[in-house]
Amino acid sequence: MNLRQFYKLLLFVLLIPALSSCFEIVEEINMRNNGTGDVTLTINLSQSKTKVASVMLLDSIQGYKVPSKQKIQSELAEAVAYLKKSEGISNVKSSSNFTNYIATISFTFKDVSNINNITKNILAKQKIKATNTSSYSFNKATKVFSRKYQPVANAKSEFNKLKNQDKAVFNGAMYTSIYRFESPVTNVTNPASNLSKSKKAVMLKSSIINLINGKVNVSNQIQLLK
Repeated sequence: MNLRQFYKLLLFVLLIPALSSCFEIVEEINMRNNGTGDVTLTINLSQSKTKVASVMLLDSIQGYKVPSKQKIQSELAEAVAYLKKSEGISNVKSSSNFTNYIATISFTFKDVSNINNITKNILAKQKIKATNTSSYSFNKATKVFSRKYQPVANAKSEFNKLKNQDKAVFNGAMYTSIYRFESPVTNVTNPASNLSKSKKAVMLKSSIINLINGKVNVSNQIQLLK
């Protein structure tokens, strides 16, 4: 998973590196059999909302400038504007809850590969050289949903350069991916996957620290009932 690269929404996390060590990034993809679908991306800091609320009152902390609510909303609005102009993307929405500190972006795609193009273009826009990729595909004929993940080659070494107080931000931070389908799932290749009772949803959960250190891989190939 390209955490620091996965859409403009994740700049919300980059803007608040000193706010909380207990946050969750949730990626949800709802796939339809015709190849279209919906994406919802959520950053949830509700478990640390009291701490976050206190920090939001400051100008800076640990050398980082604390963003205002207006700045966060501006970043979300910029992400929405970009997504609305992206090929194959429609129904773009965002929300920001400053009571529980939850930010969300959602949109509909014509083909899941449209997500790959968005990621690539945002990286180029931010002048970020992609050292990893996370690409998606769905074969309507074989009914196979795939996610290919390439770990960041230098993520661990870059992480180790951080100060201990900055590393601590990621303690307890989690990443969750949830893929939902119209047809039952018959097989998944990632052993860390959890299949719902209905067999129409697959969840994979990992600590962000383990992703950074390359201890887990979120690649998956999901076979649906033909």
